[in-house]
Amino acid sequence: MAVERTRVLLVDDQELVRYGFRLVLEAEDDIVVVGEASDGEQAVISAARLQADVVLMDVRMPGIGGITATRQITASFPDTRVIVLTTYDLDEFAFGALQAGAAGFLLKSTRPADLVSAIRTVMAGDAVVSPRITAKLIEVAVPHLGRGAQRGADEALDALSEREREVFLLVGRGLANAEIAQTLHLSESTVKAHFGRILTKLELTSRVQAVIRAYELGIVGGSTVAE
Repeated sequence: MAVERTRVLLVDDQELVRYGFRLVLEAEDDIVVVGEASDGEQAVISAARLQADVVLMDVRMPGIGGITATRQITASFPDTRVIVLTTYDLDEFAFGALQAGAAGFLLKSTRPADLVSAIRTVMAGDAVVSPRITAKLIEVAVPHLGRGAQRGADEALDALSEREREVFLLVGRGLANAEIAQTLHLSESTVKAHFGRILTKLELTSRVQAVIRAYELGIVGGSTVAE
């Protein structure tokens, strides 16, 4: 029986980096590298032409950079997951890409096994870094995010049911679905269903964006959802 393989597009302006990632990924039975791009413009075109499931996206490239390319890809192809690659774990450009719709980010120095795991994780609908680590990194980067969106907090949260607000708060605090299920005494599948409705109602595309939105609305990092 043939294994359905995840189609990956490699985007980096350094050929040697792309070559290294290709060697790692092509050793896996469930992953296939369908193409490469050296800048953001090529990335957007290739993502559409090759129908990539996952794009490994460098942030800093000549011409159209990774943030702009990520925004265009996630807006046009919501089923395509973008993993941002950065040299520094708190790179402000990486956070910009997360806000643009990336599913998460990795250091370029990440271990091969972690790179493969990240691709499988985003294909399963989660962030490529654990929600707890994501929350910690975003808390450090709050000055880059801005807090003007807090003014719309009441309106945004009114769109959510009471249970959805509870789930949203715990997502923002960095809990994984299994931890949320245990905390709220729900099944994990029920938590996933609630989270899916949260993404739809708040017009978000990933768990990372949900954590960012929780900080922007002020429900975590100093404020909480009203009881």
